[in-house]
Amino acid sequence: MTDAITADASRNELMKIAIGGLVSGMLTPLLPDLIDKLTGLPGMVRLALVALPFAVLVFLVVRRRSTNPVWAAVLAAVITMIAFVGAVNAAVYIDSQMAGAAKAMQNLFAGLAGGLVGSGLMALGIALLPAGPRKAAAWLPMLVTGAVAGSLLALDTSLGLDRTSFLYPVWQAAVGLRLAMALRR
Repeated sequence: MTDAITADASRNELMKIAIGGLVSGMLTPLLPDLIDKLTGLPGMVRLALVALPFAVLVFLVVRRRSTNPVWAAVLAAVITMIAFVGAVNAAVYIDSQMAGAAKAMQNLFAGLAGGLVGSGLMALGIALLPAGPRKAAAWLPMLVTGAVAGSLLALDTSLGLDRTSFLYPVWQAAVGLRLAMALRR
């Protein structure tokens, strides 16, 4: 009976993380216009601030799903913001390297690269925290999920989505869930 209660609680917690990822993903594309009004901050800092909603989710997941101290959860949130900058830069780099290819292919590969770099930097940084799993196998599902969900950039671009997005809500919900599962092991 206690196993069923524990499984229900775990499912409920994972559902909350997924909903948090969807909400943070809906907020993310709305932030650039607001953050651009902050003058005096370097461009990369402003770009990192776009990841703030997801960083809050990561803070909560790391704090609740592991025995990490508060400072480690704050560090995980900062790592998430740095990973976002890395993901955007990787996507832009791949897009520029594929000049001349069909735009859909450019966006597909840019999204794959950005998703992989973002989830990879998060996994690497969070794995170094006190309660982070050290084995690469624990992080592999998060890397695959991040890369595959990153391909939604092609869908966003083909539909011309500026203020809304399929990429951010799906990516953030899926990677948030995979992070929680990796920390549970």
